Amino acid sequence: MPSVLIVDDALFMRTTVRKLFVEWGFDVVGEATNGEEAVKLFHLHQPDLVTMDVTMPIMSGIEASREILSNFPNANIIMVTALGQQRLIVEALEIGVKDFITKPFDAAQLKMIVNKVLDTYEL
Repeated sequence: MPSVLIVDDALFMRTTVRKLFVEWGFDVVGEATNGEEAVKLFHLHQPDLVTMDVTMPIMSGIEASREILSNFPNANIIMVTALGQQRLIVEALEIGVKDFITKPFDAAQLKMIVNKVLDTYEL
């Protein structure tokens, strides 16, 4: 069973994404509300996948991804961005984030990206 860490400062987004991953058979190993929590939880659980919001308090998704990838270069991180954050998407991809999805998104879009990033799993 693949594992996932969900990172978003909005409870609604975490809840929505959690429901999808549980439905798809993932083990949700944690939820973080900022990048600092995300880094700690990643080190603790080393999940197969991370959904990482870009804009969060304390530490941004870009900073958290950079820190995770510096220690775990094969980490599978999908950035979750808002419209108009193209510059941040480019930066995220340059540091090694695997893919991104723009809010609002639907389940089919997310599933397609997850399947692409985790090509060993088929949801």
